[in-house]
Amino acid sequence: MKVRQAQINDAKAICKLINDYAEQGKMLHRSLENVYDCLREFAVAEDESGSIVGCVAVDIFWADLAEIKSLAVAPGLTGGGIGSMLLAAGIDDARALGVKRLFALTCETRFFERRGFAKIDRDTLPEKVWRECIACPKADACDEVAVMLNLNTDAAT
Repeated sequence: MKVRQAQINDAKAICKLINDYAEQGKMLHRSLENVYDCLREFAVAEDESGSIVGCVAVDIFWADLAEIKSLAVAPGLTGGGIGSMLLAAGIDDARALGVKRLFALTCETRFFERRGFAKIDRDTLPEKVWRECIACPKADACDEVAVMLNLNTDAAT
């Protein structure tokens, strides 16, 4: 298993992973066009056969703030460390960019808390964070929790 930056040929697999979870109400839906548009934000987990089995994106919001988003692992492969590898890659990417604070909106708070994130009040995040919420079917009854990780950009990754 290896984690690497996404490439053009990975876009359809990324889109399928995300949208399989979106159909279950666990993630926001992403169009293939959106995945291509944001492809440089993505890292993927690739198994020994070359199949994409997971993805994660780091979306920069401001000079000191970025979001971990679209973290997905292929059904049947969860619990095997792929999500942790992807999250670590996202954290390393954010740290290399000089990001000081990394947040996620999630229903899987325990996963993030075990990796150093702490729950925060969603209202402390800038308004632009909520730009995608307009299209979310859960906009009026959101069950996601905000979690934050303060990064030490001076630390080795």
